[in-house]
Amino acid sequence: MTEDDDWEQRSATGKPMVPATPRDVVHILVGAFMLIFLFAFAVLGLIAGAWVMTGIAVILAVVVGVDIVLAVRRQKERGIGEAG
Repeated sequence: MTEDDDWEQRSATGKPMVPATPRDVVHILVGAFMLIFLFAFAVLGLIAGAWVMTGIAVILAVVVGVDIVLAVRRQKERGIGEAG
C-alpha cells in the first residue's frame, strides 16, 4: 500500500477538513434544542405572569448560550472542523 493523502479534503484556506469532536457537537446541538424550549417557557411565563419561571428560563438560556459559544471557540482553537 502506498501512502496517498489525496483522500484528505482541504478547505479554501488549506486547513484539513476534519470532523468536529463529538463532545462539542453534542454541546452545540443539545444546547440549540434546549434554547427552543427555554424560549417557549420564557414566553409562557410572560403570558401567565409567572415572573419566577420567566427569570429561570432566561438565566438558563444565557448559561446554554455561553456553553454553545465555548464549544464553538474550542473548535476554532483546534483549527479543525467546520468552526475552524
